[in-house]
Amino acid sequence: MQLKDKLIKEYQRKAQNGLSFKEIRNEHILFFEKNGFPNIKNEDWKYTNLLPVLKTDYSINTEQATITNQELNDYILTNTDTYRMVFINGHLSHEHSIINHDKVIMKSMDDAKVDHTELVQKHWNKLSQKTCDGTLAINTALAENGAFVYVPKNTVLDKPIQIVFATKATEAVFSQTRSLVIAEENAQIQITERHQTFNDKEVFCIGATEIFANNNAIVDFYKIQNNNSNASLVDHTLVGQQKRSNCTVDTLSIGGKFTRNNLNFYLNGEHAESNMQGITLIGKDQLVDHHTLVDHAVPNCLSNELYKGIFDNNSKGVFNGKVMVRPDAQKTNAFQSNNNLLLTNEASIDTKPQLEIYADDVACSHGCTIGQLDDEALFYLRSRGIPFKEAQAILMYAFSNDVLENIKIDELKEKINRIIAEKLGVELSLEY
Repeated sequence: MQLKDKLIKEYQRKAQNGLSFKEIRNEHILFFEKNGFPNIKNEDWKYTNLLPVLKTDYSINTEQATITNQELNDYILTNTDTYRMVFINGHLSHEHSIINHDKVIMKSMDDAKVDHTELVQKHWNKLSQKTCDGTLAINTALAENGAFVYVPKNTVLDKPIQIVFATKATEAVFSQTRSLVIAEENAQIQITERHQTFNDKEVFCIGATEIFANNNAIVDFYKIQNNNSNASLVDHTLVGQQKRSNCTVDTLSIGGKFTRNNLNFYLNGEHAESNMQGITLIGKDQLVDHHTLVDHAVPNCLSNELYKGIFDNNSKGVFNGKVMVRPDAQKTNAFQSNNNLLLTNEASIDTKPQLEIYADDVACSHGCTIGQLDDEALFYLRSRGIPFKEAQAILMYAFSNDVLENIKIDELKEKINRIIAEKLGVELSLEY
């Protein structure tokens, strides 16, 4: 049975037993039933073929599993004091989680729908209804659990939250996560998110996170994508911003077989600032696709977008970034840049930065570059006794450093530095 048919059948089973938001979910399952998963005939998916991922016979019901602290420590920040939400096969693990706070609410969505019904009903699906494809439709229809984080007014969370979605299965498995982050007026929060498989089974995950940044709120969200070679991920991150809010989403894409990131920002309050940064460093048989949308609906907002890609062997990258400036959004400042290095003739990148502007008093720019390492710079480093691989690594690290230097969590920055050095196959002390 194809995955599409399995999921429709699963929806029918769950609907009989009772689902929250049943009316909304029913609309999305009908959309999915009609359209299925997106394919290369869809304009937004023309460079990214999901079909090879869908050929696997996935189980859609995973059993409960356990992981040890030692296993978990390889994939989290261990030297930084943090809160922690660890989900294992879709279930919040209280053994591995640290979620006690007298004001901030950190719960599973399952618990939040019961304990904080009004908050969930007010925010759930309010951003994802603005955009939809088959992957987001089936997530909206079927995904029930994920992280719920609520930061009350005037609350500055004292340390970051780590969210880990762990999968440990005995067979190929399809999974989904659905998270909700709400930062009220003057709130501040830092979050890291990671999807991690704990064995070599094939895993296909569709994740969705809605983030609400209210007036003057500050949200920093780091997506760490360094899964194993049998993991595929389609991730939707949707951000709604109000007056004078500041939201940053950093996407660090290094591991995984197939990764598609859909990142949408909706600037609905004046003087809001949005920052999107990404590093892609991939090699043999890997694909990473970044699709971004920044929707400027009101005046006097700022958006900055910087994505760097390094592609080795036969890897493939895709970047499609769109900035929309609506008629009322005068005094908009929007900047978008996508720069890429191709290390071999087999590597490729399809890049399409876009501006769609309906206001006349704006400052907007976009651009992309595709190139190779500078031979003169390589020669200069090698002439000073630096081996070829190390010289390459230094140049690639310098190329990506303007993204890395903006990471605000020191241990995360150090961890990404080590991962990059390992990925480049060198032993270097990469200082920031």
